[in-house]
Amino acid sequence: MIRLILLGLLSAAFFSATFILNRSMSLSGGHWVWSSSLRFFYMFFLLVILITINRGADYLRDVIKIFVKNSIFWLIAGSIGFGTFYSLLCYAADHAPGWVVAGTWQITVIATPIVLLLFKEKVPRYGVFFSFLIFFGILLIQFYNKESELAVKHILYGVIPVVIAAFAYPTGNQLLNFAKHGNHTLIPHLDSPILRDAPSCVLLMTLGSIPFWALLLIIVTPPLPLKSQLINTGIVAVSSGVIATSIFYKARNASKSPYIISAVDATQSGEVIFSLAGEILLLNGVLPNLTGGIGIIIIVVGIVGYSLRTA
Repeated sequence: MIRLILLGLLSAAFFSATFILNRSMSLSGGHWVWSSSLRFFYMFFLLVILITINRGADYLRDVIKIFVKNSIFWLIAGSIGFGTFYSLLCYAADHAPGWVVAGTWQITVIATPIVLLLFKEKVPRYGVFFSFLIFFGILLIQFYNKESELAVKHILYGVIPVVIAAFAYPTGNQLLNFAKHGNHTLIPHLDSPILRDAPSCVLLMTLGSIPFWALLLIIVTPPLPLKSQLINTGIVAVSSGVIATSIFYKARNASKSPYIISAVDATQSGEVIFSLAGEILLLNGVLPNLTGGIGIIIIVVGIVGYSLRTA
Protein backbone atom coordinates (compact mmCIF):
# COMPACT_ATOMS: atom_id res chain seq x y z
CA MET A 1 0.00 0.00 0.00
CA ILE A 2 2.73 2.48 0.98
CA ARG A 3 4.69 1.52 -2.15
CA LEU A 4 1.68 2.38 -4.33
CA ILE A 5 1.28 5.73 -2.56
CA LEU A 6 4.94 6.54 -3.20
CA LEU A 7 4.57 5.61 -6.87
CA GLY A 8 1.53 7.87 -7.09
CA LEU A 9 3.46 10.78 -5.57
CA LEU A 10 6.36 10.18 -7.97
CA SER A 11 3.96 10.37 -10.91
CA ALA A 12 2.49 13.59 -9.49
CA ALA A 13 5.97 15.15 -9.53
CA PHE A 14 6.28 14.47 -13.27
CA PHE A 15 2.66 15.48 -13.93
CA SER A 16 3.20 18.91 -12.32
CA ALA A 17 5.20 20.13 -15.34
CA THR A 18 2.04 19.99 -17.48
CA PHE A 19 0.28 23.03 -16.00
CA ILE A 20 3.26 25.36 -16.26
CA LEU A 21 4.15 24.39 -19.84
CA ASN A 22 0.54 24.46 -21.10
CA ARG A 23 0.07 27.98 -19.76
CA SER A 24 3.42 29.02 -21.24
CA MET A 25 2.36 27.73 -24.66
CA SER A 26 -0.95 29.56 -24.40
CA LEU A 27 0.71 32.87 -23.49
CA SER A 28 3.13 32.52 -26.41
CA GLY A 29 0.23 32.22 -28.86
CA GLY A 30 0.11 28.45 -29.39
CA HIS A 31 -3.37 27.04 -30.10
CA TRP A 32 -4.80 24.77 -27.40
CA VAL A 33 -5.77 22.05 -29.89
CA TRP A 34 -2.12 21.55 -30.84
CA SER A 35 -1.03 21.71 -27.19
CA SER A 36 -3.37 18.83 -26.43
CA SER A 37 -3.22 16.66 -29.56
CA LEU A 38 0.53 16.86 -30.23
CA ARG A 39 1.23 15.37 -26.81
CA PHE A 40 -0.55 12.14 -27.76
CA PHE A 41 0.92 11.95 -31.25
CA TYR A 42 4.36 12.23 -29.64
CA MET A 43 3.38 9.66 -27.01
CA PHE A 44 2.30 7.18 -29.67
CA PHE A 45 5.67 7.23 -31.45
CA LEU A 46 7.69 7.33 -28.21
CA LEU A 47 5.82 4.36 -26.74
CA VAL A 48 6.10 2.34 -29.95
CA ILE A 49 9.88 2.87 -29.93
CA LEU A 50 10.17 2.20 -26.18
CA ILE A 51 8.12 -1.02 -26.29
CA THR A 52 9.88 -2.29 -29.42
CA ILE A 53 13.31 -1.76 -27.83
CA ASN A 54 12.36 -3.27 -24.47
CA ARG A 55 9.96 -6.02 -25.55
CA GLY A 56 10.56 -6.63 -29.24
CA ALA A 57 8.50 -6.28 -32.43
CA ASP A 58 6.48 -9.46 -31.76
CA TYR A 59 5.28 -8.07 -28.41
CA LEU A 60 4.29 -4.80 -30.09
CA ARG A 61 2.24 -6.76 -32.62
CA ASP A 62 0.46 -8.49 -29.72
CA VAL A 63 -0.39 -5.09 -28.25
CA ILE A 64 -1.84 -3.97 -31.59
CA LYS A 65 -3.85 -7.22 -31.82
CA ILE A 66 -5.42 -6.56 -28.39
CA PHE A 67 -6.39 -3.08 -29.59
CA VAL A 68 -7.91 -4.30 -32.87
CA LYS A 69 -9.79 -7.16 -31.19
CA ASN A 70 -11.36 -4.80 -28.61
CA SER A 71 -11.26 -1.57 -30.63
CA ILE A 72 -14.68 -0.27 -29.51
CA PHE A 73 -13.67 -0.52 -25.85
CA TRP A 74 -10.32 1.22 -26.41
CA LEU A 75 -11.92 3.97 -28.50
CA ILE A 76 -14.40 4.69 -25.70
CA ALA A 77 -11.86 4.47 -22.86
CA GLY A 78 -9.19 6.44 -24.74
CA SER A 79 -11.57 9.16 -25.91
CA ILE A 80 -12.86 9.71 -22.37
CA GLY A 81 -9.74 9.12 -20.29
CA PHE A 82 -7.23 10.82 -22.60
CA GLY A 83 -9.17 12.80 -25.23
CA THR A 84 -11.93 14.52 -23.26
CA PHE A 85 -9.70 14.93 -20.22
CA TYR A 86 -6.70 16.58 -21.85
CA SER A 87 -8.48 18.62 -24.53
CA LEU A 88 -10.56 20.36 -21.85
CA LEU A 89 -7.49 20.86 -19.65
CA CYS A 90 -5.64 22.59 -22.50
CA TYR A 91 -8.72 24.59 -23.48
CA ALA A 92 -8.94 25.87 -19.90
CA ALA A 93 -5.21 26.75 -19.87
CA ASP A 94 -5.88 28.90 -22.95
CA HIS A 95 -8.62 30.86 -21.20
CA ALA A 96 -7.63 31.07 -17.52
CA PRO A 97 -4.49 31.59 -15.39
CA GLY A 98 -2.38 28.53 -14.63
CA TRP A 99 -3.17 28.61 -10.91
CA VAL A 100 -6.91 28.41 -11.71
CA VAL A 101 -6.40 25.33 -13.87
CA ALA A 102 -3.96 23.59 -11.50
CA GLY A 103 -6.07 24.34 -8.44
CA THR A 104 -9.39 23.32 -10.00
CA TRP A 105 -7.89 20.14 -11.44
CA GLN A 106 -7.38 18.84 -7.91
CA ILE A 107 -11.13 18.24 -7.69
CA THR A 108 -10.18 14.87 -9.22
CA VAL A 109 -9.32 13.88 -5.63
CA ILE A 110 -13.03 13.79 -4.78
CA ALA A 111 -14.11 12.90 -8.34
CA THR A 112 -12.58 9.43 -8.05
CA PRO A 113 -14.76 8.23 -5.11
CA ILE A 114 -17.82 9.65 -6.89
CA VAL A 115 -16.94 7.85 -10.14
CA LEU A 116 -16.39 4.60 -8.24
CA LEU A 117 -19.76 4.97 -6.52
CA LEU A 118 -21.43 5.57 -9.91
CA PHE A 119 -19.87 2.29 -11.06
CA LYS A 120 -21.51 0.74 -7.96
CA GLU A 121 -18.16 0.19 -6.23
CA LYS A 122 -18.08 0.47 -2.43
CA VAL A 123 -15.64 3.08 -1.13
CA PRO A 124 -15.07 2.97 2.67
CA ARG A 125 -16.23 6.08 4.49
CA TYR A 126 -12.76 6.82 5.80
CA GLY A 127 -11.49 6.77 2.20
CA VAL A 128 -14.06 9.43 1.24
CA PHE A 129 -13.09 11.37 4.40
CA PHE A 130 -9.39 11.41 3.47
CA SER A 131 -10.26 12.53 -0.08
CA PHE A 132 -12.33 15.46 1.16
CA LEU A 133 -9.65 16.30 3.75
CA ILE A 134 -7.04 16.54 0.99
CA PHE A 135 -9.38 18.62 -1.15
CA PHE A 136 -9.93 21.02 1.76
CA GLY A 137 -6.16 21.41 2.06
CA ILE A 138 -5.99 22.21 -1.67
CA LEU A 139 -8.61 24.94 -1.25
CA LEU A 140 -6.58 26.51 1.57
CA ILE A 141 -3.47 26.60 -0.63
CA GLN A 142 -5.39 28.55 -3.25
CA PHE A 143 -6.15 31.29 -0.73
CA TYR A 144 -2.49 32.21 -0.44
CA ASN A 145 -2.46 33.35 -4.08
CA LYS A 146 -2.94 37.11 -4.31
CA GLU A 147 -4.67 36.70 -7.67
CA SER A 148 -7.26 34.27 -6.35
CA GLU A 149 -10.28 36.39 -7.27
CA LEU A 150 -12.09 34.56 -10.05
CA ALA A 151 -13.57 36.47 -12.98
CA VAL A 152 -16.77 35.15 -14.57
CA LYS A 153 -14.89 34.27 -17.78
CA HIS A 154 -12.40 32.22 -15.74
CA ILE A 155 -15.27 30.22 -14.25
CA LEU A 156 -16.98 29.63 -17.61
CA TYR A 157 -13.92 28.87 -19.70
CA GLY A 158 -11.48 27.74 -17.03
CA VAL A 159 -13.16 26.14 -14.03
CA ILE A 160 -16.09 24.32 -15.72
CA PRO A 161 -13.98 22.58 -18.42
CA VAL A 162 -11.46 21.46 -15.78
CA VAL A 163 -14.22 20.05 -13.55
CA ILE A 164 -15.50 17.96 -16.49
CA ALA A 165 -11.91 16.87 -17.22
CA ALA A 166 -11.44 15.91 -13.56
CA PHE A 167 -14.29 13.40 -13.86
CA ALA A 168 -13.34 12.18 -17.35
CA TYR A 169 -9.81 11.17 -16.30
CA PRO A 170 -10.74 8.72 -13.49
CA THR A 171 -13.65 7.43 -15.60
CA GLY A 172 -11.35 6.41 -18.43
CA ASN A 173 -8.79 5.00 -16.01
CA GLN A 174 -11.45 2.99 -14.20
CA LEU A 175 -12.69 1.49 -17.47
CA LEU A 176 -9.13 0.23 -17.98
CA ASN A 177 -8.99 -1.08 -14.42
CA PHE A 178 -12.25 -3.01 -14.83
CA ALA A 179 -11.04 -4.47 -18.14
CA LYS A 180 -7.86 -5.72 -16.50
CA HIS A 181 -9.48 -7.24 -13.40
CA GLY A 182 -12.78 -8.33 -14.99
CA ASN A 183 -14.87 -7.15 -12.06
CA HIS A 184 -17.66 -5.32 -13.91
CA THR A 185 -20.41 -7.07 -15.87
CA LEU A 186 -20.79 -4.35 -18.54
CA ILE A 187 -17.08 -4.07 -19.35
CA PRO A 188 -15.18 -6.82 -21.24
CA HIS A 189 -12.54 -8.70 -19.26
CA LEU A 190 -9.32 -8.46 -21.27
CA ASP A 191 -7.46 -11.30 -19.64
CA SER A 192 -3.98 -10.70 -21.05
CA PRO A 193 -0.52 -10.34 -19.47
CA ILE A 194 -0.06 -7.29 -21.69
CA LEU A 195 -2.35 -5.30 -19.38
CA ARG A 196 0.11 -5.92 -16.54
CA ASP A 197 2.63 -3.74 -18.36
CA ALA A 198 1.97 -0.05 -17.68
CA PRO A 199 3.56 1.39 -20.87
CA SER A 200 1.48 -1.05 -22.95
CA CYS A 201 -1.69 0.18 -21.23
CA VAL A 202 -0.70 3.78 -21.95
CA LEU A 203 -0.12 2.91 -25.61
CA LEU A 204 -3.52 1.18 -25.88
CA MET A 205 -5.28 4.18 -24.34
CA THR A 206 -3.29 6.53 -26.60
CA LEU A 207 -4.29 4.53 -29.68
CA GLY A 208 -7.90 4.73 -28.54
CA SER A 209 -7.68 8.53 -28.36
CA ILE A 210 -6.11 9.11 -31.82
CA PRO A 211 -9.48 9.28 -33.72
CA PHE A 212 -10.67 11.82 -31.11
CA TRP A 213 -7.67 14.08 -31.81
CA ALA A 214 -7.98 13.69 -35.58
CA LEU A 215 -11.66 14.66 -35.43
CA LEU A 216 -10.91 17.62 -33.15
CA LEU A 217 -8.26 18.93 -35.56
CA ILE A 218 -10.69 18.61 -38.48
CA ILE A 219 -13.48 20.44 -36.64
CA VAL A 220 -11.41 23.29 -35.14
CA THR A 221 -8.82 23.60 -37.98
CA PRO A 222 -6.23 25.50 -35.90
CA PRO A 223 -3.31 27.37 -37.51
CA LEU A 224 0.00 25.51 -37.76
CA PRO A 225 1.74 24.96 -34.39
CA LEU A 226 4.59 27.22 -33.30
CA LYS A 227 8.17 25.93 -33.10
CA SER A 228 8.20 26.49 -29.33
CA GLN A 229 4.93 24.56 -29.09
CA LEU A 230 6.46 21.57 -30.86
CA ILE A 231 9.30 21.55 -28.32
CA ASN A 232 7.15 22.11 -25.21
CA THR A 233 4.57 19.48 -26.15
CA GLY A 234 7.45 17.06 -26.67
CA ILE A 235 8.65 17.75 -23.12
CA VAL A 236 5.11 17.28 -21.77
CA ALA A 237 4.75 14.04 -23.75
CA VAL A 238 7.89 12.59 -22.18
CA SER A 239 7.41 13.90 -18.62
CA SER A 240 3.65 13.67 -18.15
CA GLY A 241 2.60 11.38 -20.97
CA VAL A 242 5.13 8.55 -20.93
CA ILE A 243 6.91 8.71 -17.55
CA ALA A 244 4.18 10.03 -15.22
CA THR A 245 1.26 8.13 -16.79
CA SER A 246 3.20 4.84 -16.87
CA ILE A 247 4.14 5.17 -13.19
CA PHE A 248 0.58 6.19 -12.31
CA TYR A 249 -0.94 3.23 -14.19
CA LYS A 250 1.53 0.86 -12.56
CA ALA A 251 0.27 2.00 -9.14
CA ARG A 252 -3.42 2.29 -10.04
CA ASN A 253 -3.77 -1.00 -11.89
CA ALA A 254 -1.95 -2.95 -9.16
CA SER A 255 -5.21 -3.25 -7.20
CA LYS A 256 -8.92 -3.65 -7.80
CA SER A 257 -9.78 -2.37 -4.31
CA PRO A 258 -11.84 0.87 -4.56
CA TYR A 259 -10.11 2.18 -1.42
CA ILE A 260 -6.57 1.72 -2.78
CA ILE A 261 -7.61 3.14 -6.17
CA SER A 262 -8.95 6.24 -4.37
CA ALA A 263 -5.72 6.47 -2.38
CA VAL A 264 -3.53 6.35 -5.49
CA ASP A 265 -5.67 8.96 -7.26
CA ALA A 266 -5.49 11.15 -4.15
CA THR A 267 -1.70 11.28 -4.44
CA GLN A 268 -2.20 13.52 -7.48
CA SER A 269 -2.89 16.32 -5.00
CA GLY A 270 0.88 16.36 -4.67
CA GLU A 271 0.92 18.21 -8.00
CA VAL A 272 -0.05 21.40 -6.16
CA ILE A 273 2.84 21.03 -3.71
CA PHE A 274 5.36 20.12 -6.43
CA SER A 275 4.16 23.03 -8.58
CA LEU A 276 4.55 25.43 -5.66
CA ALA A 277 8.01 24.08 -4.86
CA GLY A 278 9.08 24.39 -8.50
CA GLU A 279 7.80 27.95 -8.70
CA ILE A 280 9.63 28.92 -5.50
CA LEU A 281 12.93 27.23 -6.48
CA LEU A 282 13.00 27.99 -10.20
CA LEU A 283 10.86 31.09 -10.71
CA ASN A 284 11.52 33.02 -7.48
CA GLY A 285 7.96 32.45 -6.30
CA VAL A 286 6.92 33.48 -2.80
CA LEU A 287 6.45 31.08 0.08
CA PRO A 288 2.83 30.30 1.06
CA ASN A 289 1.38 32.32 3.91
CA LEU A 290 0.04 30.68 7.09
CA THR A 291 -3.20 29.58 5.38
CA GLY A 292 -1.31 28.01 2.49
CA GLY A 293 1.09 26.31 4.89
CA ILE A 294 -1.80 24.79 6.83
CA GLY A 295 -3.26 23.57 3.52
CA ILE A 296 0.00 21.77 2.68
CA ILE A 297 0.05 20.12 6.13
CA ILE A 298 -3.57 18.95 5.69
CA ILE A 299 -2.76 17.42 2.28
CA VAL A 300 0.19 15.54 3.78
CA VAL A 301 -1.98 14.32 6.68
CA GLY A 302 -4.63 13.08 4.23
CA ILE A 303 -2.09 11.16 2.14
CA VAL A 304 -0.42 9.69 5.23
CA GLY A 305 -3.88 8.71 6.52
CA TYR A 306 -4.52 6.82 3.30
CA SER A 307 -1.12 5.11 3.62
CA LEU A 308 -1.57 3.94 7.21
CA ARG A 309 -5.16 2.77 6.84
CA THR A 310 -5.69 -0.50 4.99
CA ALA A 311 -8.72 -1.28 2.85
